[in-house]
Amino acid sequence: MDTSPAAARVLPARHRTVLFWASVACAAALMVVPAWMLAGNPAVLGGHPLLPGILLAAAAAGVLWAILLWLRRDVPRPRSRVRTVGAWAGRIAVLALAGGLAWLSPFAYQPGQAAEAGPTSDLAVTESATAITMSPEGRTATRGLVFYPGARVDAKAYQDILAPAVGAGYRVVILKEPLGLSLLDGSQARSAMADNPDIRTWAVGGHSLGGVSASSFALANTDVSGLVLYASYPIESLRGRTGLAVLSVSGSQDGLSTPAKIQASRDLVPVDTEFAAVQGGVHAFFGDYGAQPGDGEPGISRQAAQQQIAAATVSFLGQLQRS
Repeated sequence: MDTSPAAARVLPARHRTVLFWASVACAAALMVVPAWMLAGNPAVLGGHPLLPGILLAAAAAGVLWAILLWLRRDVPRPRSRVRTVGAWAGRIAVLALAGGLAWLSPFAYQPGQAAEAGPTSDLAVTESATAITMSPEGRTATRGLVFYPGARVDAKAYQDILAPAVGAGYRVVILKEPLGLSLLDGSQARSAMADNPDIRTWAVGGHSLGGVSASSFALANTDVSGLVLYASYPIESLRGRTGLAVLSVSGSQDGLSTPAKIQASRDLVPVDTEFAAVQGGVHAFFGDYGAQPGDGEPGISRQAAQQQIAAATVSFLGQLQRS
């Protein structure tokens, strides 16, 4: 790029004006997007603390930028062409950041019929900044399940569908993933296991992208004896992983983890993997968070599908416990 004095001439005032209003739009986006997410989505403050922290930092930057724009609104700021190009690139990056933050807004928990029927009396729920732990009430659990939610899905959305596993005697730990993306901390299950030293036998599981992380964790950690996949499949072969029992539950109408993808993944899981297909089930039926873009059309009710999913899970964990 030409950086000679001729190229460093000041641009016309109208270009500076357009750039000023672009700056106003950027500052507004940095304030409005975090405010919308923090005030309008309870899953943001109830989830992993990383996302609220980033949103507050973005909002603070937006407020500071707006103040500086106001203080300098009447001050001419001559720019060379090089600086102008850099300024526009920076503002486009800021708008992209604001759009990315908006995309990270989680699918919030939407209580289903199981929750509306009232609290389950035989389990106790404790919540921390990074996990939701459900334990059998009045019983000592020696076996546990660590569960990775799907991408951008509220951890609370899996409480009801996993409650029957707690009733069967398992302690269930549902992870709150950083930014709602399990791939950012695929070994997060290790922290949950360390926080529950009284559990002697562990299984891991996950929904969609969470199942990918659970599969990778089970492959790398031989102290995991079971793997539960909800509408998911591994990206690495588990065939050589001895001592690992696997359950794969899918939906026949799933528009994301389609039946074809589940079928294609069979060569990646152990030969004795247990497969269960919910006829008419879709991707979003594996949790309580409403509809999901790109999903298929259900041919069964959410309640009926979740009863089948929970029953398959309890049966699998029961066999795992007896073995």
